[in-house]
Amino acid sequence: MATIPKPTEPTTQQNTATGGVASGSQSFHKAPKVIAPNDSNKPTIAVLGSGWGAISFLKHIDSTKYNVVMISPRSYFLFTPLLPSCPVGTVDEKSIMEPVVSFANKKKGDVTYYEAEATSINPDKNTVTIKSVSNISTTNGLGINVGLDPNELAEIKYDYLVSAVGAEPNTFGIPGVEENGCFLKEIPDSKKIRHKFIDSVERANLLPKGDPERKRLLTVVVVGGGPTGVETAGELQDYIDHDLKTFMPNLVEEVQIVLIEALPVVLSMFEKKLTTFAENVLRETTIELKTRTAVAKVEPEYLIAKTKAEDGTVEETKIPYGVLVWATGNKPRKVVTDVFKKIPEQNQANRGLIVDEYMRVKGTNNMFAIGDNAFAKLPPTAQVAHQEAEYLTKTLNKMARIPNFHQELQSRTEKVDLLFQDHGFKPFKYVHLGALAYLGAEKAIANITYGAKSFYSGGGVITFYIWRALYLGMILSWRSRFKVVADWGKIALFGRDAFKEL
Repeated sequence: MATIPKPTEPTTQQNTATGGVASGSQSFHKAPKVIAPNDSNKPTIAVLGSGWGAISFLKHIDSTKYNVVMISPRSYFLFTPLLPSCPVGTVDEKSIMEPVVSFANKKKGDVTYYEAEATSINPDKNTVTIKSVSNISTTNGLGINVGLDPNELAEIKYDYLVSAVGAEPNTFGIPGVEENGCFLKEIPDSKKIRHKFIDSVERANLLPKGDPERKRLLTVVVVGGGPTGVETAGELQDYIDHDLKTFMPNLVEEVQIVLIEALPVVLSMFEKKLTTFAENVLRETTIELKTRTAVAKVEPEYLIAKTKAEDGTVEETKIPYGVLVWATGNKPRKVVTDVFKKIPEQNQANRGLIVDEYMRVKGTNNMFAIGDNAFAKLPPTAQVAHQEAEYLTKTLNKMARIPNFHQELQSRTEKVDLLFQDHGFKPFKYVHLGALAYLGAEKAIANITYGAKSFYSGGGVITFYIWRALYLGMILSWRSRFKVVADWGKIALFGRDAFKEL
């Protein structure tokens, strides 16, 4: 936990710990401490997460009007669009990581960050139960030590809650995926894929040509034909064609990338001409593309896939693999699904917290949800989370300027949306800015739009540089932009760094 005051100003926020009463499964344990700011002149906003929604919210919220409390077990923001470039070393993992404190230090007011996991949202008490991750104990500007020991439970009181915890990989209940597959959502996932891939190649190199085990070890299966799956397959093929060829030329021709997608086409969010172009590029780079194919079961060394032909017949195939990358979709985290049971209006939710047109969690006065953990009938993308966060900060900043709005909102028992309407709040409106995807071989596809207006639609080498330029513009800090450009320059001169130990 760390409290980050503005360097040139004294802090105004003070935390105090008081006793709490545990209940339910925790009633046999020591009651968690309850941490609440003493500065009652400013409402407290608890923000859960450190991803696109949470950090975009932090960048734009007026922290002079609110006590801002960030809670996340991950102490950095991760630029997820470039994560598929990391397993093979096209981009270093550290280049797309930016510490939460870097954003917090730029705020005029005080921001408190807890390196902790939110284990429970308690809307009846307006608290969040957290479990501390680190043993860092830092004091705030007033010298009050509120540090938590590792794995210690505490409750954070809030006036407003912004849930931006994202989502977790969805296995769709398919047996063996969790145990045998590699996801690609976080930095440790990237390192795991790299280690398993290089390890498989090294083991295969010890076996003679024609050995079935050698063929299995040199087969990489990527499940999921969305941007993450396609870009991961493309980056792996680039590494094989350019770098593995230098280290192990005797087996590079035997390495096979297999891309599996249940739908008839990959990258289905793009128009037909671009999906056709993408499929042609993937096949030209020797990636084996299996569409209309669903995985039924995953074993440690092979998976069972079922391919549905256009005539309706189904063919079952056994596909051996050395590395399996699972990039098929998301599902809500447990801290979110637990809320479904606590709020009657959320009882029927299954994909995320149901929000209204103001990003307010239905059934509450003071809870908001943005990003992948919010169900607003929008795609789970970074640009959606970013726009929702910017909108919500404008809403909360305006709320702080309206006399007695907080008290009026708190006292409302029904028709909360009418209060927002009466004060002239505009509903959230998403503006689609298009989509990008890297295909490998320095080729990409892009559809650049602003709502219904299209500015560019195409694919190829030129689009690859457009893809790079737009991703650089999306990165939230100049520090990370510089490091990513340096990584791209480094691989152009010296090739990729991809070793098990990195």
